Amino acid sequence: MAVEWDSQRDLFEVPDEIAYFNAASLSPVLHAVRAAGEAALRQRARPWEIGEDDWFAGAERLRSLAGRLFGSGKAGNNGEEQGTEDSSAEGIALVPATSYGFAVAAANLSITERQQILVLADEYPSGVYTWRRLAERSGASIRTVTRSPGQTWTDAILAEIDDRIAIVSVPNVHWTDGGLIDIEQVAARTHAAGSRLVIDASQSLGVMPLDVAALRPDFVVSVGYKWLLGPFGRGYLWVAEEHRDGRPLEENWIVRAGSDDFAGLVDYRDDYLPGARRYDQGARTLFELTPMAVAALEQVLAWGPSRIAGTLATITGDIAARISAAGLDVTVAELHGPHVLGVRVPEGATDQVAAALKKANCFVARRGDAIRVSPHLHVTPADVDRLVTTLIASL
Repeated sequence: MAVEWDSQRDLFEVPDEIAYFNAASLSPVLHAVRAAGEAALRQRARPWEIGEDDWFAGAERLRSLAGRLFGSGKAGNNGEEQGTEDSSAEGIALVPATSYGFAVAAANLSITERQQILVLADEYPSGVYTWRRLAERSGASIRTVTRSPGQTWTDAILAEIDDRIAIVSVPNVHWTDGGLIDIEQVAARTHAAGSRLVIDASQSLGVMPLDVAALRPDFVVSVGYKWLLGPFGRGYLWVAEEHRDGRPLEENWIVRAGSDDFAGLVDYRDDYLPGARRYDQGARTLFELTPMAVAALEQVLAWGPSRIAGTLATITGDIAARISAAGLDVTVAELHGPHVLGVRVPEGATDQVAAALKKANCFVARRGDAIRVSPHLHVTPADVDRLVTTLIASL
């Protein structure tokens, strides 16, 4: 191996015989997350021991942890990521999926006829479907950004933002192949055009530091089961302060002021809890899932996204260098996120490559025309050897 790194394999539930490179689809499970889930199930089996405070405490702990991930990304003395005041718990809504977060954004952003919503070609479907429906309701239209050969996503996006664009909806990395987007440049151009910015951080939050104070987005959404290493069904929506008094998708009791007074719930109130809590999903308490999500975010913050990014960049960089050095008709994305690598093999060979990798217990994903490789800290040098040698041998 040209480069070595310290694997965190012992913290994950990944058997030695498995080489798992598909965290961008579904993260491997931490031992701590599984243990938290098992403990939560045991508690849920004894509902008489669940108190009124328990309906709120776990959710607020989770909100606080999530808020730190939307901050400056600067590490404190203990190595943990430190959030900014503006990115605290007050900006976080607990949502079940990206589609829910996008729907909140669409319900609270204004757009008129002849204006446009900017999205990327081959972008993740949930956002595209949401913006299509908003365009249908408002008479607006969708502008889809495509790339010319050799053009970066960033340059392609910047060339399309003009005064007709009302909403710019972009990720930090493209979900199919990890193609990198300079979100700082895109944010600056978006603000200069007077447009609104919505970021899908599902393929970057937890790995690439995010600073909402600097970027000034309107909404940022992320699932929790990819790079945040949490359970399926828990996601996070960050809402800019100017939108925190907007319209929620549903009217549930727990987001209303005074909801912690169970005896007074029939004294109906129109006012909401402060911050972005009004956008929380119904049944947000999720007794079984919330402790798992808490354990996951505690570990991500203990490592620190910037340090995770540095380690994963070493892994993907080593994979790219070894594949490129093999001299085969294989290309890798030149500008990609530190944690996601798009590998393109000769036309017609993707099926045989994917089959060979699966047979070798080496798990990747096919997205668009790319074989997507997305490791996490459980990956070892032996895993990388298996991936590279199997891929080369299959061609």
